[in-house]
Amino acid sequence: MPQITVEHSAELSEAFDRRAFALALHRTVGPLVSAEVASFKTRFRVIEESVIGDGSPAAMIHIRVGLLTGRSVELKQKVGQVALGIARDHLKPVEGLPTQVTLEVYDLDREQYQKFVI
Repeated sequence: MPQITVEHSAELSEAFDRRAFALALHRTVGPLVSAEVASFKTRFRVIEESVIGDGSPAAMIHIRVGLLTGRSVELKQKVGQVALGIARDHLKPVEGLPTQVTLEVYDLDREQYQKFVI
């Protein structure tokens, strides 16, 4: 736990420092949600093609943060604000390419979530 998925437009591959983003996110959010940094899992998926709005050139990043159930709405909102700030810190503007960054914090069912380590 936490499970984090980040989808990003292919055009941002050079502008978005994904590894630094993930490491900063793990270190910063860990204490907020009482989770060990070692338990964070972040994966990145490249969006090869997307259409945003009227189809004008644009890029996107969408961040999904899954936390075990039982966290307050206020805590989830804080996690979202922190994650967006960290994303902003690790994304360079790309000239002529407006970029939208969105985020969703969702619940992982505590009774259904399972894990093992070998």
